[in-house]
Amino acid sequence: NNLTEHEVVEKAEELSFPNSVIEYFQGYLGIPPFGFPEPLRSRVLKGRTIEGTDGLSCFDGRPGAQLPPYDFDINRKTLEEKWSADKISDYDVMSHAMYPQVFDEFMERQEEYGKLSYLDTRTFLTGMKVDQELNVSLEKGKQLIVKLISVGETSDDGIVNIQFELNGQPRSVHVKDKRSGVAETKRLKALKGVTGSIGAAMPGVVLETKVKKGDKVKKGDPLVLMSAMKMETIITSPCDGVVKQVVVTAGDQLDGGDLCVEIDES
Repeated sequence: NNLTEHEVVEKAEELSFPNSVIEYFQGYLGIPPFGFPEPLRSRVLKGRTIEGTDGLSCFDGRPGAQLPPYDFDINRKTLEEKWSADKISDYDVMSHAMYPQVFDEFMERQEEYGKLSYLDTRTFLTGMKVDQELNVSLEKGKQLIVKLISVGETSDDGIVNIQFELNGQPRSVHVKDKRSGVAETKRLKALKGVTGSIGAAMPGVVLETKVKKGDKVKKGDPLVLMSAMKMETIITSPCDGVVKQVVVTAGDQLDGGDLCVEIDES
């Protein structure tokens, strides 16, 4: 921002500092030999207190000595309830203890895109080039060979068609081009654990809706017909009830988990 040292001190209460700077002045990394410079520290903190302490604005010494004991069992249970028990390991509990916000962001990305640790760093950061082949080792003796065939032009609604081969078999997928400038409509997600909140099992295009608001349905009745990976799939009702709302129409491009139909269970 081209601010001088004097201007930073004078305008500290008005500036937006990153969380890492605020935590530094709260003593999360320890206390410098001669303390923090005043009034810079007070102006940066703006009266903030440290979460989990009795109104402490800055640690007096080693940060861990003034924090309450961390209950690993309770926090593990919380993580298992949020992300499911089979997805939480001892490493995850430790990661959440040290970096709770970063860990939650990691899990959200993994829920959206799946496990990306199978990709090499270069591919993860820059993507594939046309005609490039990529060997993906899922486990011992289980390997996928992915070849990028073509990347289509961006459509008017900001969608790009990607053609590729998976173990020699042609496949295609539609991807949102975030650089297209087309405003993205945020779709509602089906609620986890709510039987009557029914979402798309995988990305695809809606071909036809089989029900409308107010219809009575039974468990197994067809609700929405979709095309996914060049195959037609039918979303069926998981329960008996009355259709509360249908939030998709033919032609809609959906991601996995996007809400399709809500049913009031009977």
